[in-house]
Amino acid sequence: MASGRVEVNGNIVEQMGARVDPYSDVIRVDGKRIPAPSEHAYVILNKPRGVVTSMADEQGRPDLSGLLAHRTDRLFHVGRLDTDTSGLLILTNDGDLAHKLAHPSFEVTKTYVALVSGTVSDSLAHRLKSGIELDDGPARVDRFVVRDRSRGKSLVEMDLHIGRNRIVRRIMDAVDHPVIELTRTAFGRLRLGDLRVGAMRDLTRDELGELFDSVDS
Repeated sequence: MASGRVEVNGNIVEQMGARVDPYSDVIRVDGKRIPAPSEHAYVILNKPRGVVTSMADEQGRPDLSGLLAHRTDRLFHVGRLDTDTSGLLILTNDGDLAHKLAHPSFEVTKTYVALVSGTVSDSLAHRLKSGIELDDGPARVDRFVVRDRSRGKSLVEMDLHIGRNRIVRRIMDAVDHPVIELTRTAFGRLRLGDLRVGAMRDLTRDELGELFDSVDS
């Protein structure tokens, strides 16, 4: 504290013994938010393709319950991933945070990597960032990069904050590059990293602090 590394509600606090409420005050050390003590669980899952984003699928398809069978706490998913889409899915029992993360008003950015049909031109990035018209309204990406082109297919990476149903697939369909495989690699500042398919892990303290920051919780 004496070196000015502690911040409470945007103000540097150097006084030893200063009183704070960890549940209502925003506390940072070296700029990183320190989450309040909590009994809630916050988990990242690398959802496999073919698994329905549901705790109990009415059609009997593989769902999240099979991946969570070893846990004693009851978790629910934040948002959804299509059955054919793999990647980062947040699971928690913090209903307030889950609601904020899923609400479109907070516009949390998601990153996707897609293998698509056809050779994607460099000019497509400008078109998608400018916006295209879909059947349920305009859509645009925040960032679009072509990572590879080979044998009539392209590997692309994109950021977008809109969360409409099958939005990445519909965007790429609209520009004549249908998605072959799709993976979500990031949610806000959370990164999938080297987490293997079907595995999960608890968020670190720093990741949780950044997650709360993303919705100004």
